[in-house]
Amino acid sequence: MDWVQAPDYWLSRLVIERGLAALYLIAFVVAFNQFRPLLGERGLLPAPDFLRLAPFSRTPSLFHLHYSDRMLAIVAVTGAVLAAAAVLGLVEAAPLWAFILAWFALWALYLSIVNVGQIFYAFGWESLLLEAGFLAIFLGPARVAPPTAVLWMIRWLLFRVEFGAGLIKLRGDTCWRDLTCLYYHHETQPMPNPLSWFFHNLPRPLHRAEVLGNHVAQLVVPFGLFAPQPLSSVAAVIIVLTQAWPVLSGNFSWLNAITMVLAFSSLDGSALQAVLPLRPPALAPLPPWFLVILGALTLLVLLLSYRPALNLVSRRQLMNFSFNPFHLVNAYGAFGSITRVRREIVIEGTRETRLGPSTAWKAYEFKGKPGDPGRLPPQVAPYHLRLDWLMWFAAMSSPAGHPWFTPLLARLLHNDRPTLKLLRRNPFPDAPPVFVRARLYRYRFSTPAERRAMGAWWIREWATTCRRCGSGPSPRRQASPAGVRASYAQ
Repeated sequence: MDWVQAPDYWLSRLVIERGLAALYLIAFVVAFNQFRPLLGERGLLPAPDFLRLAPFSRTPSLFHLHYSDRMLAIVAVTGAVLAAAAVLGLVEAAPLWAFILAWFALWALYLSIVNVGQIFYAFGWESLLLEAGFLAIFLGPARVAPPTAVLWMIRWLLFRVEFGAGLIKLRGDTCWRDLTCLYYHHETQPMPNPLSWFFHNLPRPLHRAEVLGNHVAQLVVPFGLFAPQPLSSVAAVIIVLTQAWPVLSGNFSWLNAITMVLAFSSLDGSALQAVLPLRPPALAPLPPWFLVILGALTLLVLLLSYRPALNLVSRRQLMNFSFNPFHLVNAYGAFGSITRVRREIVIEGTRETRLGPSTAWKAYEFKGKPGDPGRLPPQVAPYHLRLDWLMWFAAMSSPAGHPWFTPLLARLLHNDRPTLKLLRRNPFPDAPPVFVRARLYRYRFSTPAERRAMGAWWIREWATTCRRCGSGPSPRRQASPAGVRASYAQ
């Protein structure tokens, strides 16, 4: 690798571009499937209302020109088609200028969605995809040599992802320092997957070893990304392997997948070619006009890196924070604190007109979050179920503090079809319920003995107390077609 171009990394670049394109494709499909009921004209948090209050300077988006659900669909489909073309390698057949425009369009279209997505798009992996996607604009197609500067920028991004996550853990919850966080994490994480129960029931000494290994992988190994080969490749392999662990044990959207893709920026081309025996293409040198653009990009990233770098050494480290509205050179981190008890909101409805102790309530089932104790947690990632994730956050505090929750109940009272498509099961397919309510439960994974005896993956009990609010009945919300009324006796 010289200071200008790195021909030996042509295969690494290929993996990065195809990987990012695949994740863009998933992100646009998620937007097409979920944006309308969550944020559309009649969504839980309508984007048009947000756009009337948010200036373009703080939320740059194409939707400031005009928002409609039809335009959102056009943006999502256009992005998905472009991403699919990049996955298939069609974009690489274009001239360099057309390649740049295609990847810029992917970034601009997804930025437009994220910047009006409000709390439903307030996840660190949104910024991570945008920052990585912006750098991919300048990686170049297969016919030109990979630019060295961009590969180093991707390594700097990967370093911030890993090292930032390691620091936020040490500065946050004490269980990361005494190595006990994984006593709880597999059970209380936002969305467990089919293997989470098995991971949770591993011996506790192994859990402590997992935490110690995580500290090494996130606090020591990232420095190897800037070392000469083969140390850089070793660091990349360790990151890929350790990121595969949360892929096996939980559903974290595309966070782990994109981190593994970025690690290929440090993998030596000859070593990678031994695994992927592809014939190297003929590489043309980078044209002078493109070198000028790379110089400007390098200066921009250096200037924007000041605050994220300062954040890494700050005692008040910010986690998953964007310092600019374009989501470039951000701060990252994950699980600075771990919840010890899992709480879940279960929404129920009834068609009875009079409520009493004998009222029969039927539960709505979500696609990903725990509900039925006998249901094995599903595999969802890298797809992202936005409503299910927000339900996890709502269960940790009064749902009254989540402005989308009351509109959700109101939609269920009218069997709103777009909203119901976000759910796994509607217990009232023929006619809407007369009342709906939300009950707070404590969930825990069953023990192996309980699993053998009852066949249940989860054990749950009605949460009759609220640690934040004192003692009393659990939060309940009831709604009727005449309006929504809530009462929280906590």
